[in-house]
Amino acid sequence: MTNYITFLKLKQSLEAKKKNNSLDPTAEKLVEQVAIHYAQEKSLTVTEAMKLEKIASPATIHRKLSELVREGWVEFAFEGTNRRTKYIIPTAKLDKYFENLSKLIAKS
Repeated sequence: MTNYITFLKLKQSLEAKKKNNSLDPTAEKLVEQVAIHYAQEKSLTVTEAMKLEKIASPATIHRKLSELVREGWVEFAFEGTNRRTKYIIPTAKLDKYFENLSKLIAKS
């Protein structure tokens, strides 16, 4: 039971921390996918993001991506001379966000 109580306390701490940022739940799920793909060295493309129907509709994802770029959480990049495929890249702001959550987990 002790491990589970520790888990619940950690969960509450993370939820409280997340409430203090400007990411709404849809944007948060989207940046989590961006970070996971980026960490696996397979950056998420805009086309792939639009197919994440578990998160939101393609129109909502498109709007959220625009907001995330405008607010400095992610940026778009092209690879080489291919100007058709747009990749979603985490910024230093997003790195710091996940770094702070990681510190909170370690502290708990």
